[in-house]
Amino acid sequence: MTTALTRLQDGVKPVVRWGIGHALPRTVLRAAARRGDLQARLVAEAAVSPTAALTGLFDEIRGHGPLYKGSFAYVTTSHAAVKEVLTSNDFRAGVGAAPDGVLARLSEWSATDVLHPIAPPSLLATEPPDHTRYRKLVTRVFTVRAVEKLRVRTEEIARELLDALDPDRPVDLVEAYCALLPVTVIAEILGVPPEQRQRVLELGTAAAPSLDLGLPWREFRAVESALADFDAWLGGHLDHLRANPGDNLLSQLVAAREDGVGLTDLELRATAGLVLAAGFETTVNLLGNGITLLHDHPGQLAALRAEPSLWPNAVEEILRVDPPVLLTGRTCLRDTEVGGVRVRGGSVVTTILAGANRDPAVFTDPARFDVRRENAREHISFSAGRHYCLGAALARMEGEVGLRTLFDRFPDLRLTPGAARRGTRILRGFEHLPARLR
Repeated sequence: MTTALTRLQDGVKPVVRWGIGHALPRTVLRAAARRGDLQARLVAEAAVSPTAALTGLFDEIRGHGPLYKGSFAYVTTSHAAVKEVLTSNDFRAGVGAAPDGVLARLSEWSATDVLHPIAPPSLLATEPPDHTRYRKLVTRVFTVRAVEKLRVRTEEIARELLDALDPDRPVDLVEAYCALLPVTVIAEILGVPPEQRQRVLELGTAAAPSLDLGLPWREFRAVESALADFDAWLGGHLDHLRANPGDNLLSQLVAAREDGVGLTDLELRATAGLVLAAGFETTVNLLGNGITLLHDHPGQLAALRAEPSLWPNAVEEILRVDPPVLLTGRTCLRDTEVGGVRVRGGSVVTTILAGANRDPAVFTDPARFDVRRENAREHISFSAGRHYCLGAALARMEGEVGLRTLFDRFPDLRLTPGAARRGTRILRGFEHLPARLR
Protein backbone atom coordinates (compact mmCIF):
# COMPACT_ATOMS: atom_id res chain seq x y z
CA MET A 1 0.00 0.00 0.00
CA THR A 2 2.81 2.40 0.91
CA THR A 3 4.63 1.69 -2.36
CA ALA A 4 1.46 2.23 -4.39
CA LEU A 5 0.77 5.51 -2.58
CA THR A 6 4.33 6.67 -3.21
CA ARG A 7 4.01 5.88 -6.92
CA LEU A 8 0.71 7.76 -7.05
CA GLN A 9 2.24 10.79 -5.36
CA ASP A 10 5.25 10.66 -7.67
CA GLY A 11 2.86 10.80 -10.62
CA VAL A 12 0.74 13.61 -9.19
CA LYS A 13 3.51 15.91 -7.96
CA PRO A 14 4.77 16.93 -11.43
CA VAL A 15 1.20 17.78 -12.42
CA VAL A 16 0.86 19.99 -9.33
CA ARG A 17 4.21 21.69 -10.05
CA TRP A 18 3.16 22.37 -13.62
CA GLY A 19 -0.29 23.57 -12.57
CA ILE A 20 1.04 26.08 -10.04
CA GLY A 21 4.06 27.25 -12.01
CA HIS A 22 2.66 27.24 -15.54
CA ALA A 23 -0.97 26.29 -16.19
CA LEU A 24 -2.47 28.67 -13.60
CA PRO A 25 -0.29 31.69 -14.49
CA ARG A 26 -0.86 31.09 -18.20
CA THR A 27 -4.65 31.00 -17.72
CA VAL A 28 -4.64 34.14 -15.58
CA LEU A 29 -2.35 36.06 -17.94
CA ARG A 30 -4.28 35.09 -21.09
CA ALA A 31 -7.51 36.32 -19.56
CA ALA A 32 -5.81 39.52 -18.41
CA ALA A 33 -4.31 40.09 -21.88
CA ARG A 34 -7.79 39.95 -23.40
CA ARG A 35 -8.82 42.70 -20.99
CA GLY A 36 -5.89 44.85 -22.14
CA ASP A 37 -3.64 44.32 -19.11
CA LEU A 38 -0.21 45.63 -20.14
CA GLN A 39 1.80 43.11 -18.12
CA ALA A 40 -0.11 40.20 -19.62
CA ARG A 41 0.29 41.64 -23.10
CA LEU A 42 4.04 41.92 -22.55
CA VAL A 43 4.30 38.27 -21.50
CA ALA A 44 2.30 37.20 -24.55
CA GLU A 45 4.14 39.37 -27.05
CA ALA A 46 7.61 38.63 -25.67
CA ALA A 47 7.41 35.07 -26.95
CA VAL A 48 6.94 36.15 -30.57
CA SER A 49 8.35 39.68 -30.90
CA PRO A 50 11.92 41.01 -31.09
CA THR A 51 12.87 43.47 -28.37
CA ALA A 52 12.60 46.49 -30.67
CA ALA A 53 8.96 45.62 -31.39
CA LEU A 54 8.19 45.78 -27.65
CA THR A 55 9.32 49.41 -27.34
CA GLY A 56 5.81 50.80 -27.73
CA LEU A 57 4.59 48.55 -24.92
CA PHE A 58 7.54 49.61 -22.73
CA ASP A 59 6.55 53.23 -23.31
CA GLU A 60 2.90 52.52 -22.56
CA ILE A 61 3.82 50.91 -19.23
CA ARG A 62 6.16 53.80 -18.44
CA GLY A 63 3.35 56.22 -19.19
CA HIS A 64 1.53 54.95 -16.07
CA GLY A 65 4.32 56.24 -13.83
CA PRO A 66 7.12 54.50 -11.92
CA LEU A 67 5.00 51.38 -11.34
CA TYR A 68 2.13 49.92 -13.36
CA LYS A 69 -0.26 47.71 -11.36
CA GLY A 70 -0.88 44.63 -13.47
CA SER A 71 -3.18 41.74 -12.65
CA PHE A 72 -0.27 39.55 -11.58
CA ALA A 73 2.30 42.02 -10.27
CA TYR A 74 3.58 45.56 -10.40
CA VAL A 75 5.59 46.22 -13.56
CA THR A 76 8.16 48.90 -14.27
CA THR A 77 10.14 49.99 -17.33
CA SER A 78 11.44 53.12 -15.59
CA HIS A 79 15.24 53.08 -15.33
CA ALA A 80 15.15 54.77 -11.92
CA ALA A 81 12.44 52.47 -10.53
CA VAL A 82 14.10 49.31 -11.87
CA LYS A 83 17.39 50.29 -10.27
CA GLU A 84 15.67 51.23 -7.01
CA VAL A 85 13.92 47.85 -6.73
CA LEU A 86 17.01 45.82 -7.66
CA THR A 87 19.21 47.60 -5.10
CA SER A 88 16.69 47.87 -2.25
CA ASN A 89 16.84 45.75 0.89
CA ASP A 90 13.03 45.91 0.97
CA PHE A 91 12.89 43.33 -1.83
CA ARG A 92 14.12 39.76 -2.19
CA ALA A 93 15.01 37.92 -5.36
CA GLY A 94 12.39 35.78 -7.07
CA VAL A 95 8.64 35.48 -6.84
CA GLY A 96 6.38 33.01 -5.12
CA ALA A 97 3.10 32.41 -3.38
CA ALA A 98 2.43 33.75 0.11
CA PRO A 99 4.27 31.43 2.55
CA ASP A 100 1.10 30.67 4.53
CA GLY A 101 -1.16 30.17 1.50
CA VAL A 102 -2.58 27.02 -0.08
CA LEU A 103 -0.41 27.36 -3.20
CA ALA A 104 2.74 27.64 -1.09
CA ARG A 105 1.84 24.48 0.83
CA LEU A 106 1.10 22.63 -2.41
CA SER A 107 4.40 23.86 -3.88
CA GLU A 108 6.29 22.60 -0.85
CA TRP A 109 4.52 19.21 -0.97
CA SER A 110 5.17 18.72 -4.69
CA ALA A 111 8.73 20.07 -4.74
CA THR A 112 11.44 18.05 -6.45
CA ASP A 113 14.97 17.66 -5.15
CA VAL A 114 16.37 18.49 -8.60
CA LEU A 115 18.17 21.83 -8.59
CA HIS A 116 16.42 24.71 -10.34
CA PRO A 117 18.12 27.97 -11.41
CA ILE A 118 15.53 30.15 -9.66
CA ALA A 119 15.19 28.11 -6.47
CA PRO A 120 17.52 28.11 -3.43
CA PRO A 121 20.42 27.56 -3.07
CA SER A 122 20.90 29.16 -6.50
CA LEU A 123 22.56 32.57 -6.29
CA LEU A 124 19.59 33.90 -8.28
CA ALA A 125 17.20 33.03 -5.46
CA THR A 126 19.13 33.36 -2.19
CA GLU A 127 19.55 36.40 0.03
CA PRO A 128 22.02 37.34 2.78
CA PRO A 129 23.58 35.83 4.77
CA ASP A 130 23.72 32.74 2.49
CA HIS A 131 23.97 34.81 -0.70
CA THR A 132 26.84 36.85 0.78
CA ARG A 133 28.78 33.69 1.65
CA TYR A 134 28.23 32.03 -1.74
CA ARG A 135 29.09 35.16 -3.68
CA LYS A 136 32.25 35.87 -1.69
CA LEU A 137 33.57 32.39 -2.42
CA VAL A 138 32.67 32.54 -6.11
CA THR A 139 33.99 36.07 -6.59
CA ARG A 140 37.33 35.00 -5.18
CA VAL A 141 37.86 32.57 -8.06
CA PHE A 142 35.93 34.50 -10.75
CA THR A 143 37.60 37.90 -10.68
CA VAL A 144 37.97 40.46 -13.46
CA ARG A 145 41.72 39.74 -13.44
CA ALA A 146 41.07 36.02 -13.94
CA VAL A 147 38.72 36.80 -16.82
CA GLU A 148 41.23 39.10 -18.52
CA LYS A 149 43.78 36.29 -18.43
CA LEU A 150 41.31 34.37 -20.62
CA ARG A 151 41.24 37.00 -23.36
CA VAL A 152 44.12 35.53 -25.36
CA ARG A 153 42.66 32.02 -25.10
CA THR A 154 39.22 33.33 -26.13
CA GLU A 155 40.78 34.94 -29.21
CA GLU A 156 42.44 31.61 -30.06
CA ILE A 157 39.13 29.73 -29.72
CA ALA A 158 37.32 32.29 -31.89
CA ARG A 159 39.95 31.97 -34.62
CA GLU A 160 39.87 28.16 -34.44
CA LEU A 161 36.08 28.12 -34.84
CA LEU A 162 36.22 30.50 -37.80
CA ASP A 163 39.06 28.50 -39.37
CA ALA A 164 36.76 25.48 -39.37
CA LEU A 165 34.10 27.25 -41.47
CA ASP A 166 33.97 26.97 -45.25
CA PRO A 167 33.54 30.59 -46.40
CA ASP A 168 31.88 29.44 -49.62
CA ARG A 169 29.08 27.52 -47.90
CA PRO A 170 26.00 28.81 -46.04
CA VAL A 171 26.34 28.63 -42.27
CA ASP A 172 24.11 28.90 -39.21
CA LEU A 173 26.13 31.30 -37.08
CA VAL A 174 24.36 30.33 -33.85
CA GLU A 175 25.15 26.65 -34.31
CA ALA A 176 28.66 27.03 -35.71
CA TYR A 177 29.95 30.04 -33.75
CA CYS A 178 27.73 31.91 -31.28
CA ALA A 179 27.01 28.79 -29.22
CA LEU A 180 30.41 27.11 -29.51
CA LEU A 181 32.56 30.09 -28.50
CA PRO A 182 31.07 30.70 -25.02
CA VAL A 183 30.49 27.02 -24.23
CA THR A 184 34.14 26.26 -25.05
CA VAL A 185 35.38 29.16 -22.91
CA ILE A 186 33.18 28.37 -19.90
CA ALA A 187 33.96 24.65 -20.22
CA GLU A 188 37.68 25.38 -19.99
CA ILE A 189 37.09 27.69 -17.02
CA LEU A 190 35.19 24.94 -15.21
CA GLY A 191 37.35 22.00 -16.25
CA VAL A 192 34.81 20.27 -18.50
CA PRO A 193 36.56 17.73 -20.79
CA PRO A 194 36.26 18.47 -24.54
CA GLU A 195 34.28 15.28 -25.20
CA GLN A 196 31.56 16.39 -22.74
CA ARG A 197 31.05 19.95 -24.00
CA GLN A 198 28.46 19.13 -26.64
CA ARG A 199 26.41 17.33 -23.99
CA VAL A 200 26.61 20.35 -21.68
CA LEU A 201 25.51 22.62 -24.54
CA GLU A 202 22.53 20.38 -25.31
CA LEU A 203 21.47 20.17 -21.65
CA GLY A 204 21.82 23.93 -21.14
CA THR A 205 19.78 24.69 -24.25
CA ALA A 206 17.07 22.22 -23.23
CA ALA A 207 16.86 23.70 -19.73
CA ALA A 208 16.76 27.37 -20.86
CA PRO A 209 12.92 27.63 -20.79
CA SER A 210 13.02 26.81 -17.04
CA LEU A 211 13.04 30.58 -16.37
CA ASP A 212 9.72 31.10 -18.15
CA LEU A 213 6.12 30.98 -16.93
CA GLY A 214 3.34 29.26 -18.80
CA LEU A 215 5.15 26.30 -20.37
CA PRO A 216 2.99 23.66 -22.07
CA TRP A 217 2.96 20.29 -20.28
CA ARG A 218 5.31 18.50 -22.68
CA GLU A 219 7.86 21.30 -22.67
CA PHE A 220 7.67 21.49 -18.87
CA ARG A 221 8.42 17.77 -18.59
CA ALA A 222 11.28 18.06 -21.09
CA VAL A 223 12.75 20.94 -19.09
CA GLU A 224 12.50 19.03 -15.82
CA SER A 225 14.16 16.04 -17.46
CA ALA A 226 16.98 18.23 -18.78
CA LEU A 227 17.48 19.81 -15.34
CA ALA A 228 17.66 16.35 -13.74
CA ASP A 229 20.19 15.15 -16.34
CA PHE A 230 22.24 18.32 -15.91
CA ASP A 231 22.20 17.92 -12.12
CA ALA A 232 23.36 14.31 -12.41
CA TRP A 233 26.11 15.21 -14.86
CA LEU A 234 27.26 18.07 -12.64
CA GLY A 235 27.45 15.83 -9.56
CA GLY A 236 29.69 13.42 -11.45
CA HIS A 237 31.87 16.25 -12.75
CA LEU A 238 32.39 17.66 -9.25
CA ASP A 239 33.30 14.18 -7.94
CA HIS A 240 35.89 13.93 -10.72
CA LEU A 241 37.38 17.32 -9.83
CA ARG A 242 37.58 16.43 -6.14
CA ALA A 243 39.59 13.34 -7.04
CA ASN A 244 41.55 15.06 -9.83
CA PRO A 245 41.76 18.81 -9.13
CA GLY A 246 43.05 20.83 -12.04
CA ASP A 247 44.08 24.35 -12.93
CA ASN A 248 40.51 25.59 -13.43
CA LEU A 249 38.17 27.88 -11.54
CA LEU A 250 35.75 25.13 -10.54
CA SER A 251 38.55 23.14 -8.88
CA GLN A 252 39.40 26.33 -7.00
CA LEU A 253 35.77 26.75 -6.00
CA VAL A 254 35.66 23.18 -4.66
CA ALA A 255 38.65 24.00 -2.46
CA ALA A 256 37.65 27.56 -1.53
CA ARG A 257 37.03 28.32 2.15
CA GLU A 258 35.74 31.37 4.03
CA ASP A 259 36.61 31.27 7.74
CA GLY A 260 37.33 27.58 7.26
CA VAL A 261 33.92 26.85 5.72
CA GLY A 262 33.39 25.90 2.09
CA LEU A 263 30.28 25.27 0.01
CA THR A 264 28.25 22.13 0.70
CA ASP A 265 27.73 19.64 -2.12
CA LEU A 266 24.25 21.05 -2.78
CA GLU A 267 25.57 24.63 -2.78
CA LEU A 268 28.46 23.66 -5.05
CA ARG A 269 26.16 22.03 -7.59
CA ALA A 270 23.77 24.98 -7.54
CA THR A 271 26.54 27.54 -7.91
CA ALA A 272 28.58 25.64 -10.49
CA GLY A 273 25.46 24.81 -12.49
CA LEU A 274 24.38 28.44 -12.58
CA VAL A 275 27.84 29.68 -13.56
CA LEU A 276 28.12 27.02 -16.26
CA ALA A 277 24.66 27.50 -17.79
CA ALA A 278 24.56 31.29 -17.45
CA GLY A 279 28.14 31.46 -18.71
CA PHE A 280 27.14 30.39 -22.19
CA GLU A 281 23.35 30.77 -22.49
CA THR A 282 23.32 34.56 -22.16
CA THR A 283 26.52 35.05 -24.19
CA VAL A 284 25.05 33.06 -27.08
CA ASN A 285 22.27 35.66 -27.12
CA LEU A 286 24.69 38.59 -26.84
CA LEU A 287 26.68 37.38 -29.85
CA GLY A 288 23.64 36.63 -32.02
CA ASN A 289 21.93 39.89 -31.14
CA GLY A 290 25.17 41.79 -31.76
CA ILE A 291 25.74 40.22 -35.17
CA THR A 292 22.21 41.14 -36.22
CA LEU A 293 22.42 44.74 -35.00
CA LEU A 294 25.78 45.36 -36.67
CA HIS A 295 24.68 43.68 -39.90
CA ASP A 296 21.52 45.79 -39.99
CA HIS A 297 23.44 49.02 -39.21
CA PRO A 298 26.37 49.03 -41.66
CA GLY A 299 27.24 52.61 -40.76
CA GLN A 300 27.87 51.56 -37.16
CA LEU A 301 29.99 48.63 -38.31
CA ALA A 302 31.98 50.98 -40.54
CA ALA A 303 32.61 53.21 -37.51
CA LEU A 304 34.04 50.22 -35.61
CA ARG A 305 36.32 49.33 -38.50
CA ALA A 306 37.59 52.90 -38.68
CA GLU A 307 37.97 53.16 -34.89
CA PRO A 308 38.47 49.69 -33.29
CA SER A 309 38.80 51.26 -29.84
CA LEU A 310 34.99 51.64 -29.94
CA TRP A 311 34.42 47.87 -29.67
CA PRO A 312 34.01 47.76 -25.86
CA ASN A 313 31.41 50.54 -26.02
CA ALA A 314 29.70 48.83 -28.95
CA VAL A 315 29.19 45.77 -26.74
CA GLU A 316 27.59 47.99 -24.08
CA GLU A 317 25.26 49.47 -26.70
CA ILE A 318 24.31 45.99 -27.94
CA LEU A 319 23.55 44.98 -24.36
CA ARG A 320 21.40 48.09 -23.99
CA VAL A 321 19.44 47.82 -27.24
CA ASP A 322 18.82 44.06 -27.29
CA PRO A 323 19.74 42.56 -23.89
CA PRO A 324 20.08 38.78 -23.46
CA VAL A 325 17.60 38.85 -20.54
CA LEU A 326 14.25 40.63 -20.76
CA LEU A 327 13.21 40.91 -17.12
CA THR A 328 13.63 39.74 -13.55
CA GLY A 329 11.24 39.60 -10.60
CA ARG A 330 11.40 40.70 -6.96
CA THR A 331 9.09 40.17 -3.97
CA CYS A 332 8.48 42.99 -1.51
CA LEU A 333 9.46 41.99 2.04
CA ARG A 334 7.69 44.83 3.86
CA ASP A 335 5.53 47.87 3.09
CA THR A 336 7.68 50.38 1.23
CA GLU A 337 7.69 52.96 -1.58
CA VAL A 338 9.17 52.88 -5.08
CA GLY A 339 9.33 56.18 -6.91
CA GLY A 340 6.80 57.57 -4.45
CA VAL A 341 4.33 54.71 -5.08
CA ARG A 342 3.27 52.66 -2.06
CA VAL A 343 4.02 48.92 -2.36
CA ARG A 344 2.63 46.50 0.19
CA GLY A 345 4.70 43.67 1.64
CA GLY A 346 4.24 40.43 -0.29
CA SER A 347 3.68 42.22 -3.62
CA VAL A 348 5.65 41.16 -6.67
CA VAL A 349 7.45 43.71 -8.86
CA THR A 350 8.58 42.72 -12.35
CA THR A 351 11.50 44.84 -13.47
CA ILE A 352 11.74 45.02 -17.26
CA LEU A 353 15.47 45.37 -17.90
CA ALA A 354 14.99 45.89 -21.63
CA GLY A 355 12.44 48.63 -20.92
CA ALA A 356 14.74 50.45 -18.50
CA ASN A 357 17.43 50.36 -21.19
CA ARG A 358 15.11 52.35 -23.47
CA ASP A 359 14.02 54.96 -20.95
CA PRO A 360 14.24 58.39 -22.66
CA ALA A 361 14.87 59.99 -19.26
CA VAL A 362 18.34 58.37 -19.34
CA PHE A 363 19.09 57.61 -22.99
CA THR A 364 18.64 60.24 -25.71
CA ASP A 365 16.75 58.81 -28.71
CA PRO A 366 16.75 55.40 -26.97
CA ALA A 367 15.61 53.36 -29.99
CA ARG A 368 18.69 54.46 -31.97
CA PHE A 369 21.63 52.03 -32.07
CA ASP A 370 24.79 54.10 -31.62
CA VAL A 371 28.18 52.51 -30.86
CA ARG A 372 29.45 55.95 -29.83
CA ARG A 373 26.70 56.51 -27.22
CA GLU A 374 28.51 58.08 -24.27
CA ASN A 375 26.35 56.56 -21.52
CA ALA A 376 25.68 53.15 -23.09
CA ARG A 377 27.18 51.47 -20.01
CA GLU A 378 24.32 52.81 -17.87
CA HIS A 379 22.18 49.92 -19.10
CA ILE A 380 20.84 47.48 -16.49
CA SER A 381 21.20 44.31 -18.57
CA PHE A 382 23.33 42.66 -15.88
CA SER A 383 20.84 43.59 -13.12
CA ALA A 384 22.03 45.70 -10.17
CA GLY A 385 22.75 45.53 -6.46
CA ARG A 386 23.75 42.34 -4.70
CA HIS A 387 22.45 40.20 -7.59
CA TYR A 388 24.55 41.98 -10.22
CA CYS A 389 25.72 39.35 -12.70
CA LEU A 390 28.93 37.63 -11.59
CA GLY A 391 29.78 36.83 -15.20
CA ALA A 392 29.44 40.41 -16.49
CA ALA A 393 33.16 40.84 -17.12
CA LEU A 394 33.36 37.51 -18.93
CA ALA A 395 30.33 38.29 -21.10
CA ARG A 396 31.70 41.70 -22.04
CA MET A 397 35.08 40.23 -22.99
CA GLU A 398 33.58 37.36 -25.00
CA GLY A 399 31.18 39.72 -26.75
CA GLU A 400 33.98 42.05 -27.77
CA VAL A 401 36.36 39.29 -28.89
CA GLY A 402 33.67 37.19 -30.58
CA LEU A 403 32.12 40.00 -32.61
CA ARG A 404 35.35 41.77 -33.55
CA THR A 405 37.04 38.54 -34.66
CA LEU A 406 34.04 37.48 -36.76
CA PHE A 407 33.66 40.78 -38.62
CA ASP A 408 37.43 41.16 -39.08
CA ARG A 409 37.64 37.70 -40.62
CA PHE A 410 34.52 38.02 -42.77
CA PRO A 411 33.97 41.72 -43.54
CA ASP A 412 31.44 40.88 -46.29
CA LEU A 413 29.30 38.66 -44.05
CA ARG A 414 25.62 38.77 -45.01
CA LEU A 415 22.69 37.35 -43.08
CA THR A 416 20.26 35.39 -45.24
CA PRO A 417 16.52 34.67 -44.84
CA GLY A 418 15.54 32.13 -42.21
CA ALA A 419 16.64 33.75 -38.95
CA ALA A 420 14.57 32.47 -36.02
CA ARG A 421 14.41 33.89 -32.52
CA ARG A 422 14.23 31.61 -29.49
CA GLY A 423 10.75 30.93 -28.19
CA THR A 424 11.76 31.78 -24.62
CA ARG A 425 10.37 34.97 -23.11
CA ILE A 426 13.01 35.84 -20.54
CA LEU A 427 16.15 34.76 -22.39
CA ARG A 428 16.30 36.81 -25.60
CA GLY A 429 18.26 35.74 -28.62
CA PHE A 430 18.39 33.75 -31.82
CA GLU A 431 17.98 30.02 -32.27
CA HIS A 432 19.08 30.15 -35.92
CA LEU A 433 21.03 32.83 -37.78
CA PRO A 434 21.79 31.72 -41.35
CA ALA A 435 24.48 33.63 -43.20
CA ARG A 436 26.82 33.78 -46.16
CA LEU A 437 30.37 34.56 -45.09
CA ARG A 438 31.39 36.06 -48.43
